[in-house]
Amino acid sequence: MAAAEQRRKSTGGALLIAAGIFLSRIMGLVRSHYFTRYLGTSDSADAFSAAIKIPNFLQNLFGEGVLSASFIPVYARLLAEGDEEEAGRVAGAVFSLLALVATVLVVVGIFTAPVLIDLLTPGFSGDKRELTIKLVQVTFPGVGLLVLSAWCLGILNSHRRFFISYVSPVAWNVVMIATLLVFGGRVLQPNLVLLVAVASVAGAALQLVVQLPMLFKLEKKLRASLDMRAANVRSVITNFVPVFFGRGVVQVSAYVDQWLASFLIGGAVAVLSYAQIVAMLPISLFGMAIAASELPAMSSAIGETADVESEIRRRLDEGLRRIAFYIIPSAAAFVLLGDIIAGALFQSGQFERDGTVWVWGVLAGSAIGLLAGTMGRLYSSAWYAQRDTVTPLKFAMIRVALTLGLGYVAALLLPQWLGISPKWGVAGLTASAGIAGWVEFWLLRRAMNRKIGVTGVPLGRVATLWIAALVAALPALGLKLEMGIARPVVLAVIAVPVYGVAYLLITSGARVPEAAEFLDRISRVLRRAS
Repeated sequence: MAAAEQRRKSTGGALLIAAGIFLSRIMGLVRSHYFTRYLGTSDSADAFSAAIKIPNFLQNLFGEGVLSASFIPVYARLLAEGDEEEAGRVAGAVFSLLALVATVLVVVGIFTAPVLIDLLTPGFSGDKRELTIKLVQVTFPGVGLLVLSAWCLGILNSHRRFFISYVSPVAWNVVMIATLLVFGGRVLQPNLVLLVAVASVAGAALQLVVQLPMLFKLEKKLRASLDMRAANVRSVITNFVPVFFGRGVVQVSAYVDQWLASFLIGGAVAVLSYAQIVAMLPISLFGMAIAASELPAMSSAIGETADVESEIRRRLDEGLRRIAFYIIPSAAAFVLLGDIIAGALFQSGQFERDGTVWVWGVLAGSAIGLLAGTMGRLYSSAWYAQRDTVTPLKFAMIRVALTLGLGYVAALLLPQWLGISPKWGVAGLTASAGIAGWVEFWLLRRAMNRKIGVTGVPLGRVATLWIAALVAALPALGLKLEMGIARPVVLAVIAVPVYGVAYLLITSGARVPEAAEFLDRISRVLRRAS
């Protein structure tokens, strides 16, 4: 009964995170829809797509990813032990340190923007380069706000208040969407992206503000201080350093793709960004949601070493099975239905059918590593929960090296060898990154299995899920042949739900536990609504 209750709470936490992420990602897709409508694959779109990644890089580096691995394990354990006074002291010290570091970063980033652009997008030149520099300088003040927003997330997650922190990016997106709607088509494209950049800073401030009431309600012992002498504060800092480099390595992997794409034809950086927005939806909804909900739970496990390892092993297996259930049909959809998805989201105004097919190819490449990337996040969380931040760092470095080497060949050389358009080098980038992701996942799993015992999803279950996804796609493909591609939104509204329902029915018939669990939750929601 206790295990069932823990599983219910764990699943409930993941669902709350998924719900928050879903709403924020949907708003992100709405933002991207209007962005493509007014900017398409223009140089201005390339410039903004490149510029916005720099503050996002630093947010992920200093914010959510690093805090999740270094701060939550210490803070959540203190809460589990009932030491609220020390927990508040640690939270305040981390806040003060982050605020100081973020302020320095913003100042340095504004003045070094030209150097950053030359390093990260060396293929940009002339007006495109100058516009990108301006955009970076405008967006950099939002970095500090987003880093502090991630600190709020760490506090709220540790108190098992998942929804508000993950839904808060809706505010960030709403401000930019409003700017696009007001000024889109009315000002020149370079001026439009500058206005959107200003809106991104205002949205970052709003994202932080909406989390503060709940945070102050939960954390009443918060004491801001730069006193780093306490053992728990030093533990957070000690963990921070390897995680900082580990997350930095992972983020560099994404910049390797952008760096290589900048050498391809115009629009390549923008198309890569559009495809990544779609690909991140299942990763965020399922991989990040499950990993984020499990990290404080695994970090709170106390007792003998064998008991702690058994609990982590149980949570890993359950989380991995849930990830596989949702990610495998997502990967299949990217390959088989990618044009339907991309067409519904982006095809309008300046973005035409050719752009939709281009994004489809890049999405299909992303499908290769989708399962490995999401499962790898959960394995990394399991390492962080055990206060081991070095092991994921080593494997992340291998991944980046492979991403660079394979990406160079797949993006810049392979299209020439095959005699195809250079634009398909973008699909080669995502495919090669997926291969590197599988190597990292295998290394993480092998090391974890040696430490705590065998974990993972049985191959029979994986095969069942793939067969179900492929069969479920047949009715959707039939609808595409019948309806044609003239009205992508209408096609997607019909075909995508048909695919989802077919997959759910097939897996339910195959007695996949996660399908029964999903149907049970839907049934309970409907009963409450009635």
